[in-house]
Amino acid sequence: MTALWIAHVTVTDADAYAKYAQGAGPAIAAHGGVFLARGGRYQQMEGNDRARNVVARFPSFDAAVACYNSSEYQAALAYAKGASERDLVIVEETPPPAE
Repeated sequence: MTALWIAHVTVTDADAYAKYAQGAGPAIAAHGGVFLARGGRYQQMEGNDRARNVVARFPSFDAAVACYNSSEYQAALAYAKGASERDLVIVEETPPPAE
């Protein structure tokens, strides 16, 4: 089953966060990840509002976890740690219903 990264982010240092994004994109793509949503229009309905929302789909749960733990992604993440407040969850997708 495919899996989703779902991130909710408040950027506190745009320059440093841009360096994160520059490294994170290639790391995600290298693990088969594709962006479904990336900082677009949104409306907060419940919970904590964070202005940047990102969803990426990976070919499997294991691929999503491997991406996060990869040296390439961790190098990019070092830029985000002091430049943002983030929540990130990896969720395995539900299979489509049988017809």
